[in-house]
Amino acid sequence: MKRVAILISGGGSNMLALARDMTGDHPAFPVLVASNDPSAGGLAKAAALGIPTAALDNRAYPSREAFEADLARILDAANPDVICLAGFMRILTPGFIRHYEGRMLNIHPSLLPKYPGLHTHARALAAGDTEAGCTVHEVTADLDAGPILGQARVPVLPGDTPDTLAARVLIQEHRLYPAVLRRFATNDRTPVLLP
Repeated sequence: MKRVAILISGGGSNMLALARDMTGDHPAFPVLVASNDPSAGGLAKAAALGIPTAALDNRAYPSREAFEADLARILDAANPDVICLAGFMRILTPGFIRHYEGRMLNIHPSLLPKYPGLHTHARALAAGDTEAGCTVHEVTADLDAGPILGQARVPVLPGDTPDTLAARVLIQEHRLYPAVLRRFATNDRTPVLLP
């Protein structure tokens, strides 16, 4: 079975979707939930599920590299086979990404390659898109540009706001990320495509 570490920055809804799916005959199990924010609500949720947690306040470090050095020590102690970024709101340095190359996943709230980075829903609405969605991809040094491992599509409805669209996309994120992780944990990188 593959060991999975999950990195979060907030409430951890995608972390919960992943953790709750990793039961029964699942090919992986969670070994750590870590955050760059000690007040992240997802830490208590993970602890309630019996998953070990760790928190480092990135604001307390003099540099991104110093923060990542401590984060890598915590991750390496948990010995994960897969690292899932689940609402982890830090851009990682190329050196950190290289250290975990080929085993780090991220979920992004757009149909990549459209709208990498932030404000994806507002950008989709401003462009007049008729559909939006989410993407799970391997993490590479290029922001939101790694190989795509899964996508789920959501129609853009008349009167949508960034918030209403985000809420519908989030429902699909909770379906897509567990499906991709289940496949990835068996060394299958065939993309998962959800309608």
